[in-house]
Amino acid sequence: MNTVIIACRTIAEELRVALGETACPFPVLWIESGLHIKPDSLKTRLQEELDHIGNVGQVLLAFGYCGNALLGLRAGGFQLIFPRVDDCITLMLGSGSRRQEIGRECGTYFLTKGWLDYERNIWMEYQETVKRHGKERTDRIFKTMLRHYRRLGVIDTGAYDLDGFLERVRDIGAVLALQTQVIPGTLAYLKKLLTGPWDEDFITIHPGETVTVGHIYGSTAVPASKTATPQLTPFTV
Repeated sequence: MNTVIIACRTIAEELRVALGETACPFPVLWIESGLHIKPDSLKTRLQEELDHIGNVGQVLLAFGYCGNALLGLRAGGFQLIFPRVDDCITLMLGSGSRRQEIGRECGTYFLTKGWLDYERNIWMEYQETVKRHGKERTDRIFKTMLRHYRRLGVIDTGAYDLDGFLERVRDIGAVLALQTQVIPGTLAYLKKLLTGPWDEDFITIHPGETVTVGHIYGSTAVPASKTATPQLTPFTV
């Protein structure tokens, strides 16, 4: 059965390692990073890609729900399979329960190299706010915004060398008054997406079907975002 992967460039390094370690031969269509902050734009972009795919039996989406960006997607003449996770952070941690466990320890803003390099993230927002309002006012704003957070959690997926990345994150943490901590990640969930079995950890949409609320939230599993400290989203001041 011919298979195509559609993936976000935010997890490019992790996916390339997973492809190599599983000897997965499927081609990858990359979706540009940064669309997560506008779920409707991400949905439109994904649907455009799906509409151009033919002569395959299944498409694997290396995405989480991403603010319900997958809701309403239509499968063509193929199965559409994606992880039962709220976002790529949960995918890299291995499960929603693991994310909830970490969130209960203390408020954590999660980072991976891809998230910091490609996504519209907390550090980008901080720098832009300084340019608009000066450092003193920005620090007051971020102190309030981050009042429930205690650390920057660097997810170690083993996909790249952490040394230089950690130094960068520690500098950011010092400015934001957040501790930096390395949190073990895993590529197991991502590898399972590539190889199967596509069991209860995944959602399968049959040819011609549309992704509905029932597909995503019909499980008894509670999305991690409902119980864990949420990842901050960009803001304007």
